[in-house]
Amino acid sequence: MAARMKIKLVQTGPVKFVARNAAGAIGVIDGPTDQGGENAGLRPMETLLFALAGCSSLDVLHIMKKQRQHLERLEVEVDGERLDAVPAVFNRIHLRFKGYGQIDIKRFQKAIDLSMEKYCSVSRMLEPKVTITAEGVIG
Repeated sequence: MAARMKIKLVQTGPVKFVARNAAGAIGVIDGPTDQGGENAGLRPMETLLFALAGCSSLDVLHIMKKQRQHLERLEVEVDGERLDAVPAVFNRIHLRFKGYGQIDIKRFQKAIDLSMEKYCSVSRMLEPKVTITAEGVIG
């Protein structure tokens, strides 16, 4: 049987929504001020970038641990380029992973590549339509 996920989205402001998963964790989406928003949450497309960074980060942490690399902390900067059209979909996304600790840069990049090319469900869903690149640097 296929795995299932569910969230419930509830409007809590003019263009603000709170999402809650089955475990009770929440996320907030809010629209821009010109649409009545309060900048109190991420925009939907920012949430997509957040999902991509989060998905791949979990993979990288797991792979680095299996490689016995002491990754003390991980930061990811994501830069998404959207088309000037309606809908304004992403056409390019670049992730810059910054790893801290006594780690080998080649193993770090390999972990990133494995995530992007094989393990991260979000990148695999986006990839047919979006060019995704990723680099690793040591902090």
